Amino acid sequence: MSRFPGLQDAYLHHLDALLRQPQFRNAPRGHRSQEVLGAAFTLDDPLRRLVTHPARRTNLVFNFAEALWYLSGRDDLALLSHYAPSVTRYSADGTRLTGTAYGPRIFRHGPDALDQWAAVAETIREDPDTKRAVIQIFEPRELLVPDNPDVACTLALQFLLREGSLHAVAYMRANDAYRGMVSDVFSFTFLQEVMARQLHVPVGTYTHVAGSLHLYRPDVPGAARLMDEDACGESPTNRMPPLPEGDNRPHVAQVLDVEAALRTGALRLDADRIDALGLPAYWAHVVALFELHRRARAAEPATDLADVLPPLYRHLMYRRFPVLETAPSALEETDAAV
Repeated sequence: MSRFPGLQDAYLHHLDALLRQPQFRNAPRGHRSQEVLGAAFTLDDPLRRLVTHPARRTNLVFNFAEALWYLSGRDDLALLSHYAPSVTRYSADGTRLTGTAYGPRIFRHGPDALDQWAAVAETIREDPDTKRAVIQIFEPRELLVPDNPDVACTLALQFLLREGSLHAVAYMRANDAYRGMVSDVFSFTFLQEVMARQLHVPVGTYTHVAGSLHLYRPDVPGAARLMDEDACGESPTNRMPPLPEGDNRPHVAQVLDVEAALRTGALRLDADRIDALGLPAYWAHVVALFELHRRARAAEPATDLADVLPPLYRHLMYRRFPVLETAPSALEETDAAV
């Protein structure tokens, strides 16, 4: 199995393999793709979960929105579609997602509404060497839904405490290498880190296994351009700051309350108001990202808030949302009005 320091190295390696030496070419449900079967890789440092290559323009706000959506246990479109409108095409009723919504399956699985997260944490506490700490995602009944637009791509997540560190393995029936893998690895390593902090243990390695790792034909030109471009202008580090120690889920709930107020126009924030929330610095930075997304949509000045972010976050936000750098400052607007 291939090992990489972080996601970007694994991402570029597997895109190159799919471009140069695909194992198969096919068109499931009419979508032309090229694929390899049984792809697997290990990341030595799961906090290096970001692709910072300048050609990719990673959407950090969506990455956090999706991971927090999972941790909230929600299945509604309101939050996720605000940051990625294209997800609406996977909804059968226009209001919620089924297969993509891993949160309800993690925290309220099946007719008994089993909290798999709590069960896994307790299983590890009772037997640190256990191999049974598995969260099941895919459900067989999904295949029986006619013309189902949203079948879960993830089969299961497994957590293994080994030599004092929490390792994780994600098993996927299929993974879109160009787009989906970037957000999936972000979310799954984030869940791994949340679980590790809750258990008060270090984060170990992350292993990603995909039955079908594929590249859709419309994404081939973009993948080829990414491979051809050098990484000039890349962020000096792609390692994220560590989460606070302990159970972070109360902070997640508070952040999502603030996010909803920002998304619906009920709230605007500056650095002082974010400080007043009383959140740990890590989560205050996440709130700042949501506020910057609001400002980007409104073409409002942002340098005052962007400057308080970790350099990695600021770099990715300016690349993804150039308007944040170009929106006039309050002083410039005053000067222009004179």
